[in-house]
Parts: sequence; C-alpha cells; structure tokens
Amino acid sequence: MATKEDILEQIVEEYLIHQGYFVQHNLKFLPRNDHPDYEKKKDSNHSDIDVVGFHPTKNGAEKVIVVSCKSWQAGFKPSQELKAIEGNRIKRGREAWQAFRELTKPKWSEAFCDAIYEATGQREFTYILAVTKVVGDPVVWESHAPFKEAINGNPIRILTFLDMVLDIQQKLTTTLAATEVGRMLQLFQAAGITIPKI
Repeated sequence: MATKEDILEQIVEEYLIHQGYFVQHNLKFLPRNDHPDYEKKKDSNHSDIDVVGFHPTKNGAEKVIVVSCKSWQAGFKPSQELKAIEGNRIKRGREAWQAFRELTKPKWSEAFCDAIYEATGQREFTYILAVTKVVGDPVVWESHAPFKEAINGNPIRILTFLDMVLDIQQKLTTTLAATEVGRMLQLFQAAGITIPKI
C-alpha cells in the first residue's frame, strides 16, 4: 500500500498545483561526508524536504517553492520557536533546532540547497513553512537574518492551512480536481460548505 502524505502536505500540493507548479514530495538530503563538521552518528540519516514545487514559466525565487510542513495542532509560535532554538531547548522530545536543521546548521543548510539545485537546476527559491495556524507575528521568523543567510538570502514565508484552503476554494471549478484533497474541497463547495475568511 502506498504511503499517504500528511494532510497538510496534501493541501500544500493542491495549493501549488492550482498555481501551476509541478510537485514532488519528500526530497531527501543529508550533509556530505567530507564536510568539516560531519559526524557519522548524527548526520548519516536523511532529512527530507516535504514538498518542492517547480513552475515552468516563472522566474527568480518564485520558480521553485520549497515547503516544510509543521502540522502542529497548537499552531506555530514564531517567537517561542526562535527562543527555543537560540536557547538550545528541548521541544517535542528533541532539541528545537532539529525541526529546522536546514535553517540552523550550516552543513544541513548546504545539503538542503544542494538537493534543491540537483532536483530543479535552481539556486533561487522561496522557502515556505506551512503550518496549521500562526500564533504571534510571522515576520520575526520570515525576517530572521541567520535563517535567510543559511539559505543564501532566499525569501522565507509562513503559510497557514486557512490561507491555502481559501486560495484553493477560489480557484476550484467543476472539473475533477487533481488530488483527493481537491476533490474533497470540491464536494464541500458542491454541498454549499465554505470556509469563511476570518
């Protein structure tokens, strides 16, 4: 039986498809073993990029969209996550930086950017953190200088589940959607169920 992506990943996929992107899931990456900071015990397990979108006609950072999904039920709290990373705290059973290794550790950042280049031929991309909801100011995360430096100055955005669903709803037609999630949203629309803007 095929493994199903997280529901948030499926929403991301539908969102990107509606914007004309080709989508790939679970692009693996890990630090090169000749990196000066490479540690075999810590760095031999792949991490993966949840979703990569490639647009054939866009240019610059919008041509490639790279998405990390965090479907945390309590939502994403940018300031708290930054404090946890900077304070080397434990969150969700592991060191906080490990949930964002591509933004926090140079050897992982390099591997992340190289994996994107190998898959898309592009060094420019937009990094999106897809979350259930944001609790607090997303700008503190999106403009955090060390994160931007880690991914070579590429833009960082936070995108919520609600933002994506509202965008998809506006673009739905009666033509059968490309994904199961899209078809479910079409059924909601056909039944007269819409998600109101907050």
